[in-house]
Amino acid sequence: MKKPLNLREIAHRVLQIEIDALENLQNTLDHHFEEVIEMITHLKGRVVVSGVGKSALIAQKWVASFNSTGTPALFMHAADAVHGDLGMIQKGDLVFILSKSGNSEEIKTLALHLKNLELPFIAVTANSDSIVSKSATLTLLTPVEKEACPHDLAPTASTTLQLALGDALMVATLESKGFGAEQFAQFHPGGSLGKKLTLKVKDLINPELIPRVQPSSTLKEVIVEISKNLLGCTAVCAGEKVVGMITDGDLRRMLERSPDFNTVKASELMSLSPKSIHSDRLASEALQLMNSNEITQLIVIDNNEYVGILHLHNLIQAGLV
Repeated sequence: MKKPLNLREIAHRVLQIEIDALENLQNTLDHHFEEVIEMITHLKGRVVVSGVGKSALIAQKWVASFNSTGTPALFMHAADAVHGDLGMIQKGDLVFILSKSGNSEEIKTLALHLKNLELPFIAVTANSDSIVSKSATLTLLTPVEKEACPHDLAPTASTTLQLALGDALMVATLESKGFGAEQFAQFHPGGSLGKKLTLKVKDLINPELIPRVQPSSTLKEVIVEISKNLLGCTAVCAGEKVVGMITDGDLRRMLERSPDFNTVKASELMSLSPKSIHSDRLASEALQLMNSNEITQLIVIDNNEYVGILHLHNLIQAGLV
């Protein structure tokens, strides 16, 4: 009777092989990596990434990563390159060819054509003796002792190394260029990521809902102000200065302990020095401030003036939570 497979053991074996391969790559990175980063950082043209098979899929991930972090890039399939797509390469571009063996027919043909055209290219391969490596301007080795496939055939550890090396190149390049959050936001305007990087507090508050009472306001006035603005709180202002905040939670706690509601004033209910945020700050920062202080509302100020209330519900509606 056939012994049942231990699927978890198989998964552990696959992951360990890939972990070992990554550690080997980490230990074998040399000065060529730094040279390549210098080339990308000062590139006048674009990064062009090519490959065939599974390496072609990894190449497309490289392209997406570079494009999203400020380095113009495009994908060129090695098989199509030698049938006309070489025309997409312009002066000033830098080509990367991804191939484990470095000796497949399409890859060899592409490498030799690039060399004959005197176009610089970087070989990313596990085989330093391959045609692509010997023809390249520089080689970044991705050493693979064995694939995680039990037959040592299906690309697994080799493509993991290609993927990880692409990430390392992308991150090192963006740091070398000083590519920060503001630039990142320009390339990611949509979705929750774009909102976290671009949406500001002033974009979320309603300028027509600015609840306020005075320290001398009665309990009735406080309740009316909180109710009509639907924000669950009101600022307490002395002139134009915010001196406190009253939430619906403060009202409930007062009702539990006070025997005489008629004499209660806003100054007796309010919490002093409420948390506030400037209207120009990112909404994601406001969310962090709320979470760290376990609160659901923030006073919003602009040029030291009270301009509104930001509620957690505003952040939820904007898709930040």
